[in-house]
Amino acid sequence: FFKQNDSFDMDDFARDVIGQPEVIDSFRQYKEQYEEQYDVQLPDSFGISEGAVKKQARAYKSVIKLDKNFHIYVHGDRKLIEQGEDEKGKFYKVYYNEES
Repeated sequence: FFKQNDSFDMDDFARDVIGQPEVIDSFRQYKEQYEEQYDVQLPDSFGISEGAVKKQARAYKSVIKLDKNFHIYVHGDRKLIEQGEDEKGKFYKVYYNEES
């Protein structure tokens, strides 16, 4: 989405990326809660920096697609994920510092 657009628009993002009405509602509620909790106003539209998109793409975008209808979205350092296989089958092991 960010690579294909020059500007971010909340409604376009919700429609094109999120898609499902109940998930869109949840996303908007989260945004409102975040704004209240941190006393900030996040704009519904803004320009997208091409340089920032390129920089973030290296560490940010990753979806691990397993079997049918099972996706793991990785937002961060993939070095914390270990892939393996044993007698039970294939697996991923995830390391983390803190659960939030």
